[in-house]
Amino acid sequence: MLSTINFCIIAAIVLYLLVMLAIGFVFSKKNENASDFYLGGRKIGPIVTAMSAEASDMSSWLLMGLPGVAYLSGVCDAFWTAFGLAIGTWFNWYLVARRLRRYSSNLNAITVPEFFSRRYHDDKKILNAIAALVIIIFFIPYTASGFAACGKLFNSLFGVNYTVAMVASAMVILCYTIMGGFSAVSTTDLIQSCVMTIALVVVLGFGISTAGGVNAVIDNAQSLAGYLSLTSMHDMAGNTATPYGPITIISTMAWGLGYFGMPHILLRFMAIKDEKKLVLSRRIASVWVVIAMSVAIIIGVVGYGMTKAGALEFLEGSASETIIVKIAGLISQHGVFAAVVAGIILAGILAATMSTSDSQMLAAASSVSQNIVQDFFKVKLTEKQSLAIARGTIFAISVIAVFLARDPNSSVFGIVSFAWAGFGGAFGAVMLCALFWKRSTKKGALAGMIAGGVTIFVWKYCVRPLGGAWNIYELLPAFLVSLAAIVIVSLLTAKPDETIIKEFEEACGK
Repeated sequence: MLSTINFCIIAAIVLYLLVMLAIGFVFSKKNENASDFYLGGRKIGPIVTAMSAEASDMSSWLLMGLPGVAYLSGVCDAFWTAFGLAIGTWFNWYLVARRLRRYSSNLNAITVPEFFSRRYHDDKKILNAIAALVIIIFFIPYTASGFAACGKLFNSLFGVNYTVAMVASAMVILCYTIMGGFSAVSTTDLIQSCVMTIALVVVLGFGISTAGGVNAVIDNAQSLAGYLSLTSMHDMAGNTATPYGPITIISTMAWGLGYFGMPHILLRFMAIKDEKKLVLSRRIASVWVVIAMSVAIIIGVVGYGMTKAGALEFLEGSASETIIVKIAGLISQHGVFAAVVAGIILAGILAATMSTSDSQMLAAASSVSQNIVQDFFKVKLTEKQSLAIARGTIFAISVIAVFLARDPNSSVFGIVSFAWAGFGGAFGAVMLCALFWKRSTKKGALAGMIAGGVTIFVWKYCVRPLGGAWNIYELLPAFLVSLAAIVIVSLLTAKPDETIIKEFEEACGK
């Protein structure tokens, strides 16, 4: 029989999901064309732009992956990852946002692949097609990580079958994304970022109290070899410290390079109504990211303090990623109001997951409908047909992602790190060169995109397993290889024609 506590938790979550679906339904009435569906008609405000970008960025990784890493190995790996991401966030907003908004608007490009093709006057749309394929390849596992997080949440808390919970969550995300498009996704992301913030603050406060206070948490962490160090990681098996050298630090900070190639984040820059408001968006986004990631790491440390205090059982392996779920379960034991609060916290985890999955599916849908079907294969579609194909693509991606997420033991952090590297390696250097180097050419961009994407797979599966100095996060070598390919091939091929140069100077200056 369903207990009062579980009823309150489920009621809070269901109410939250119904609100998300209602938003999708409302915005479904406002999608008159592809620009509305993919970019919200370029009418998004600065606060929605900032918070939807960061909500779609952080994903379930913020509330599950990051605390889980800190819980098991201490602050080192989590800190350098977060530090790189914080720097990358600020530079992305500062360097890329305004130029991309203006340039994409001047060229009337509504997707990232379309921007690349129009930027380099790629009449055959090869850049368009390759970029679209990259998006599909890496967004499917990224979306799968989000579905897996939902499945773990309900399985861990209620004992609900992992597969059933994962599929049900996927269906909700699928429904409001298909109905409402970009405007619905951005609006729900704003709400979801607020819910995520509430979840982080409440969990942190309760966790510290349960662990015996700040001093108890610190004393416990200090008793573990390397747990609070920034140059070593804690090894739970032997209570020893594993060195975390300069190469590893640089490799980990390379997470920040990924921002320059994230389609679901770059689309936010393209969609803002007034480019002058991007300064406000940058400040809001940067501050929120730093605070949110810092709190998530601290929660991991506090969570281990709760384990030592006997409030939580020890969480091994990928189970450590459910630390916030476990803490929410403890909160729910303190009465009806606490159960509702716990439901909001769990909705926050759903929010983190949904805010990324919806954005990714939307970007992948635009890649198929706009970039492959219409631009590359030159199939003439009406607005209605284009939206139908986009929605069909979202459904297909969801089905594949559900299949990939079927293993309950899969690591959210591991899946996200690979997909993140894929986009950063394939698109990061290409985007920077497209916006800052007018001598870059179409062939250079194509070479960089392919070289970066291929390097991700080669480095992860062939080079990195060698260990030692080769154990570098695949994003860093892929980004450097991509950049080198762009520069070399661009210098070896003919200069861009005057029309391309003029368009560049109008958008980016001389």
